[in-house]
Amino acid sequence: MSTPAPHPTADHPHPAATLKRRWPTALAVVVIVFNLAASGSEDLADAVGSQGEILPLLPLIYLMVNQLGRPRYTWPVLGAGLVAVFGLGAQDAVAPSTVLVAFAAVLLAWGTVRGTPNGRATFGAQAVGAVLFCGLALAGLAVDPDLGRYLVAAGWFFHGVWDFVHLRLDKVVSRTFAEFCGLIDVFVAVQLLFLV
Repeated sequence: MSTPAPHPTADHPHPAATLKRRWPTALAVVVIVFNLAASGSEDLADAVGSQGEILPLLPLIYLMVNQLGRPRYTWPVLGAGLVAVFGLGAQDAVAPSTVLVAFAAVLLAWGTVRGTPNGRATFGAQAVGAVLFCGLALAGLAVDPDLGRYLVAAGWFFHGVWDFVHLRLDKVVSRTFAEFCGLIDVFVAVQLLFLV
């Protein structure tokens, strides 16, 4: 005689409820699978170049949302940033990383002069993050791809840690974005480290 499947309870919620609550993780898994499929034939130099060009977008999102003072704007800012990165990547006049770093510098100047809705301490932390992550991206793009891989991977990995700290603190960006971005960032770092 078989025992019936247990009914969802507080200890064992229904899978649909779990998926609804963990949709950022599910979306991150979809993006990771797509990324794996798309980058299968990418060599080291191309991988370091493409991930290095995108890396400055991550602290830029935090800076922009911090200056807007509304975490609910995180996903639209990500969407606009992705359009900018891929649009800039389609032309050969200027590297996406150059535009992203320049825009981050403008936001840093804006926050320094005009102030910030989340206070000086939070702005200061975002400024340090922007300098660190943009610096790792630019350094990784400037050196040989064998060394660049480690610099860009470090940027992605430590930004993943940054995301999880912000998720825990529930500060600056939306929690759903911090969860989603943290998983992707760590995956990209690992992928760069294990490229042959």
